Amino acid sequence: MEPIRYFNRHTGQMETEEIYGEGFLRWAYGHPLGALALAALVKRRFFSTWYGRRMDKPASAQKVRPFIERYGLDTAEFLDSPESFRSFNEFFYRKLSPEARPIDPSGEAVVFPADGRHLGFAKASEISGVFVKGQQFDLGKLLGDDRLAGRLEDGSLVLSRLCPVDYHRFHFPVAGTPEEPRLIGGPLYSVSPLALRKRLGYLWENKRAITRLESDRCGSVWIVEIGATCVGSIRQTYAPGSKVEKGGEKGYFEFGGSSVMTLFEPGAVVLAADLQEHSSQQTELYARVGTRMACTA
Repeated sequence: MEPIRYFNRHTGQMETEEIYGEGFLRWAYGHPLGALALAALVKRRFFSTWYGRRMDKPASAQKVRPFIERYGLDTAEFLDSPESFRSFNEFFYRKLSPEARPIDPSGEAVVFPADGRHLGFAKASEISGVFVKGQQFDLGKLLGDDRLAGRLEDGSLVLSRLCPVDYHRFHFPVAGTPEEPRLIGGPLYSVSPLALRKRLGYLWENKRAITRLESDRCGSVWIVEIGATCVGSIRQTYAPGSKVEKGGEKGYFEFGGSSVMTLFEPGAVVLAADLQEHSSQQTELYARVGTRMACTA
């Protein structure tokens, strides 16, 4: 399989992703025996639950410092010291200091909901060839609601992919009032491009949570958190029905890679120029939470 390349907005460089668990992923999604294990074991909830419990054990805290050193994480961004985490999972969904992720203060700015590698599409109905040619995006299956899909098919969609090395809390892209999330059950396939190159449908087959946010500046916005292999849980930390600020915390993923999708009504936003440029070339854009994803139309 080809390496995963993306453009880093903050360094201005093309970079190659260093994949946590790369050998296993390549075997599971690229080898015939791996495919058997994927169907029988890896995609199933009990596998991710079992692995998540391992990451909750006190002994797993021994993995924190080697992980930080292996992937070059900046501990100055952490709200708490690396030694304070009682398990690897606690470290995984760590909080950052507010100064580490400033929120774009412009009134017209719509911000990325998470640190990650992002793809943006001006029209959700025209998404095709994502990660590999010939794959079509199925908005109705993602939302579990064909009527809602019809309403949003000409609106913008941003896919934000979080790797295990990333900050794993997700945030609101605009101010507004969020509803209770709607949960859709499903398996837990990987959402790494190594897997999505084989089958884009993992995005709308996996377990997911869908929240409608009624915003002040760009109408209704839908936020979809997608679970994945070894994601123990999708935790929501906001209060449904209460006003939230742009960049306010919405929740976090426990251990594993995962994704967040943000969907807008037609004509509500204009995606950032660099996001559009790189996405048109099927190249993900790395950007941090709180930086500009779009602006209100």
